[in-house]
Amino acid sequence: MAGEASTAHQDPPALTQAQAERLLAGLNEVVRAGEEARQLRAEMIKLLAGLGWTQERIARLTDMSQAAVSKQVSKARTEDPPPPPPPLSLDQPDTPWLEGRLWGLAEEISEACDGDARCTRHLSAIARGRQRFTPRSVDELRRLVEADLTLRRDLLPSGYRAAYDEISRRLDTPAKAIAGGTGTADGLSASARRTLAHQIQRDQLHLDRTP
Repeated sequence: MAGEASTAHQDPPALTQAQAERLLAGLNEVVRAGEEARQLRAEMIKLLAGLGWTQERIARLTDMSQAAVSKQVSKARTEDPPPPPPPLSLDQPDTPWLEGRLWGLAEEISEACDGDARCTRHLSAIARGRQRFTPRSVDELRRLVEADLTLRRDLLPSGYRAAYDEISRRLDTPAKAIAGGTGTADGLSASARRTLAHQIQRDQLHLDRTP
């Protein structure tokens, strides 16, 4: 009995290096995603202020204090002169814009399929910051979206296929690619352009479905 009691109270083995690496890798992803989200929000605040939005309105939509928004806007004004407002047409050829359109289309497909689409897991990884936009990940998302459009063609509006064909064709056509950290002629980073295109594509698909 004494031996059994001794065995039951043995100390657990030490944390292995592999376990520590997995643990820290997961934490690093969370921290990185949070930092990138903060940078993107700051860029969007600068954009909205440049478009004439009041600080009070921006604070309400971002769930920030007006003082915090004012600080970010003031900081932006002391930097480079504000760029012209970005064009909001879907018809733009740069890679981040097209990636954003693909992302928005994939989210519409996932919602239409009640989360049962093949692209849903990929979208979840993007939302958690575990999946970044790289040529390889974009190719994977394209493959999943195309599979969903084929398998669920009776459920999905025909406009989804038309949007995908246009996006895919343009992604296959050499255009001015923009590296992740660099700006564009409108002063926005690739991440910001991707986010704008994502929302505009979703809004357009909603409008297309409106009778």
